[in-house]
Amino acid sequence: MLIRSAKEDIKYVMFSREQIASRVREIGQILSEKFQGERPLMICVLRGAAFFFTDLCREMDCLMDMDFISASSYFNGTKSSGVVRLVKDSSIDMEGRHVVLVEDIIDSGLTLEYLVKLFATRNPKSITTVAMLDKEVDKPERFCVDYYGFKIPDEFVVGYGLDYADYYRNLPYIGVIKEECYQ
Repeated sequence: MLIRSAKEDIKYVMFSREQIASRVREIGQILSEKFQGERPLMICVLRGAAFFFTDLCREMDCLMDMDFISASSYFNGTKSSGVVRLVKDSSIDMEGRHVVLVEDIIDSGLTLEYLVKLFATRNPKSITTVAMLDKEVDKPERFCVDYYGFKIPDEFVVGYGLDYADYYRNLPYIGVIKEECYQ
């Protein structure tokens, strides 16, 4: 079986490696100032946010704890299923802590809403939401993220942690995938 290059499946690059790095640096500076003198609990929503999370944490100039959770509403599709499933929960006590929830993309907002409600029951001092991408789709205001890297149109994107059926995560940029690759 011949396996082609992932680059062949990309219609166009939406954000380059350099654009991503610059924006992540800006968000890291904002969060460093916000949590000056604090020790936030940084929580990565696996697997899509892993690249963004590690880059963001390296750009922050403060002490922090890091944890990883796994939640999804996609299940290998291109649209949210409408059901959120928590696969791996946080292993660090959130009570009285500033929690920073780091997501890859906000689409329907369901996963974010579910996680914020869940973590709010654990009595954190605050919950701050951060996403690499905020998709411009119709969603209620309660699904708004506190900080985001870029707003994007309603297109299916991959790269920099984002995937389709677990492919393309390793691309160093964010690109729009050709429709024939997922139809």
